[in-house]
Amino acid sequence: MSKEKYGKECKICARPFTVFRWCPGTRMRFKKTEVCQTCSKMKNVCQTCLLDLEYGLPIQVRDTGLDIKDDVPKSDVNKEYYTQNAEREIGNSDGTRPVGLLGKAPSSSEMLLKLARTTPYYKRNRPHICSFWVKGECKRGEECPYRHEKPTDPDDPLADQNIKDRYYGINDPVADKLLKRASTMPRLDTPEDKTITTLYVGGMGDTISDAELRNHFYQFGEIRTTTIVQRQQCAFIQFATRQAAELAAEKSFNKLIINGRRLTVKWGRSQAARGKESFQDGVSEMGTRLDPVPGLPGALPPPPALEEDAPTNYFNLDPGTSPNVMNISLPPPPGINPPPPGTSPHQTSPATTSPMVAVLSHRDLRLSSKE
Repeated sequence: MSKEKYGKECKICARPFTVFRWCPGTRMRFKKTEVCQTCSKMKNVCQTCLLDLEYGLPIQVRDTGLDIKDDVPKSDVNKEYYTQNAEREIGNSDGTRPVGLLGKAPSSSEMLLKLARTTPYYKRNRPHICSFWVKGECKRGEECPYRHEKPTDPDDPLADQNIKDRYYGINDPVADKLLKRASTMPRLDTPEDKTITTLYVGGMGDTISDAELRNHFYQFGEIRTTTIVQRQQCAFIQFATRQAAELAAEKSFNKLIINGRRLTVKWGRSQAARGKESFQDGVSEMGTRLDPVPGLPGALPPPPALEEDAPTNYFNLDPGTSPNVMNISLPPPPGINPPPPGTSPHQTSPATTSPMVAVLSHRDLRLSSKE
């Protein structure tokens, strides 16, 4: 890191300030401070990326979430007077809280907690695109410190950013994109089954303990049980009442951060619904797709609803076969006269009696006469 005292002028107030320059990592571009400390403290933003220090969001998004209206003047004379008053206020404060309207704003906002970035965004440190490589004239090869990639669409609004617009929170394309995302953000629907009092907490990792979960969820009501499934990196929090579970779901959905990790909060499912949906469409309860077992036969077709609808195709003939062949009947057993034409083979004429039936009837008569 290099330090140059009064090396550049601030891009907001145009006053000279001390510039710091450093390289954040291997094959990363050098970065430097762009605004002075006074301008950054007035807005509570980073001197380099101009993102809010608490939420990591653009100024326009933060001011919209906290309902703050920018009052920084744009003219040179008024800006200088405003900056001097801000410096005096910053000097009289302890430096732990923002000054101005930001210090009087509410401490947090649900929208900001949902949009806040909790992990580093290293793409911001990548080098710029090599303009010579785009024209096909770069001769450095792998030694070139710039990126050999095609540039993005020039009509993309994110490609046109202005540092003053970003600082004053107007016409910021990145902020507009985040605000549109906030308007379409998913919500957690309450299940109709009133017996469900369990919340699912996912994305825990290996560092979050049972005590840390209880320390967060106990404020919403009495906790009956806490079950951690270490293999799946998730937990189940069961509350004693449905009201406590609903309050915990409302206050924790898309806002729960423990040990720097953003956790997923969902409603649990009842045991009956879990059994029905556990292996639906070849997907297990944990969301993994199950491969079919080789060698097993496929699923059998469902039986017909009624016997009358059952087909009489006993020989698996082609449905396009002639009706004379399809409706052919089996020959009668030996000793039984064939049915007359026009009657069904299953209908037996009362005058037609099998010889076996006749013999049995005569025998029964003899037995009854002896008795």
